[in-house]
Amino acid sequence: MMVGPQYDLVGNPLGAVRTTFEKAAAAAAVESGGRDPVAAFRSKDWGASEVFRSFLFDQGGIDRVPVLDASNLGLIKPNTLVRFRGMVQDMLGNEFYAGAFKVPGQNSWTLESSPGPDLRQMSNCLSPEQREKRKRDGDDDAMDKEDDVQISSGPAVMPASEGVPEMNGNDHHIPGSSFSCLVKIYDMPDSQVKLNDVAEFIGVYTFDPELAAPNDNSDDIMFDLIEDVTAQLPPSKVPRLHCLVWRKLSSQDFIAKQSVELRTRVDVVTVGRLSLNFTGFNRESASIFGNHLNTLIQRLVPYSQAIPLSIEYLNTATLQPRKDNKTGRLVTGVLQQPQGTHLTFDETVLQSGSLTSKGVENSVLLKNLMESLMVEYDFEYYKMEMATDVQMLTLSEGKSNILPSDLVVPFRPSTVPAVTASPEELESWRWYLATVRSLPQSNEPEILQTIQDEMVSAMREDRSLGCSELSRWLTMAQITASSFGEKSISMEHWQMVKELERLRKQRMQ
Repeated sequence: MMVGPQYDLVGNPLGAVRTTFEKAAAAAAVESGGRDPVAAFRSKDWGASEVFRSFLFDQGGIDRVPVLDASNLGLIKPNTLVRFRGMVQDMLGNEFYAGAFKVPGQNSWTLESSPGPDLRQMSNCLSPEQREKRKRDGDDDAMDKEDDVQISSGPAVMPASEGVPEMNGNDHHIPGSSFSCLVKIYDMPDSQVKLNDVAEFIGVYTFDPELAAPNDNSDDIMFDLIEDVTAQLPPSKVPRLHCLVWRKLSSQDFIAKQSVELRTRVDVVTVGRLSLNFTGFNRESASIFGNHLNTLIQRLVPYSQAIPLSIEYLNTATLQPRKDNKTGRLVTGVLQQPQGTHLTFDETVLQSGSLTSKGVENSVLLKNLMESLMVEYDFEYYKMEMATDVQMLTLSEGKSNILPSDLVVPFRPSTVPAVTASPEELESWRWYLATVRSLPQSNEPEILQTIQDEMVSAMREDRSLGCSELSRWLTMAQITASSFGEKSISMEHWQMVKELERLRKQRMQ
């Protein structure tokens, strides 16, 4: 006979944590002969994570766990189990804590009380930046550490049933998002969570609307010595989440795939990159056809953003993410986006004018993004380029000089068809895009050799062809193969790409 759990994993997750700890503590005491039970805990998990994983994924309990967002922040009871979906916007420093300890002379009845100050203190450490707690290997004093990372959740990371809107919002903590949460993750290798990852975190929710941020008392010398970035993220505005289980989200979780596996970098050429420039637009046509394109993209992909590329925007927008060393936080920029985001640049709003130094800097950032799929982060004392995976579409009257796209196509629509797809049809298209874009590529050597020979021949006939054009043709062939559900390029796919290229050049004449 199967017996259910003796605690409510959703309503009282701390009870489950305490119970598994007490069982592990008793076993550790037996193992050590009562001499040093804490030593038996070093580098070990006392089983809490496995209890929750089994409940969530093996027993289907995940459907019972509410999703935390701005709409239900005041309705969910603290110290209960919740889910939170968001992008890792920042990663704070390590935080050390005692993994296990025994108070000398402590009586057993004291262990039966509510969570205790250690758990509550850990809850107050959670932040909208995902805090990742992990153990120090080989540390003999049973001290663990955690890294903090900021998690921002916008409309684009809501459940699939909510639709797939653009990543827009007006949260004062994180531009471009609508909700933040400070998440602590325990016992995890450094490489598992990366900046800009989109993930779902399941854990204990804590929130105290009455708890204010620490006051900056200039007479308190300890305040000057301690750099606590969580002071900039008061619990009264930013909920905390102690993560028990987490998982990265692919676009299938949003009815679309977020990562493109084709893209690699070889020397100065980004293989697999394919940005698109639709020409023939003016302000009037962009307001009609451009809006239709944006609406369609918004309904089909998880993350999208439309950017008006005006002189004013270039001179004032904050595109580059930067580190604020005074607060210890990474201040997000427009170009800090989740993997798989679709960016649409409207260059028809660009008029004559002068670029300021910031406008020139933003133009260079956009050009570098187009050419190398890299975003430069400013850490004040140094700058670092980080790889990104975004799709880019530029709408312009002529060939864009600011954004050098890989593929320039004259846009010549005759009508504006109404988009009347049913929810079922939209979901089918999302699954189609998710499937074809996630297909691995494994091409036959004979096919690749034939394509290579044709490329070499084309370069001999046309000296203007370079590595970028050849890379683009190969990328188009891979995408064409994937669109048919194929994992490798065939000669038929290659011929189709050559015909498309011929028609494109014919239209440009």
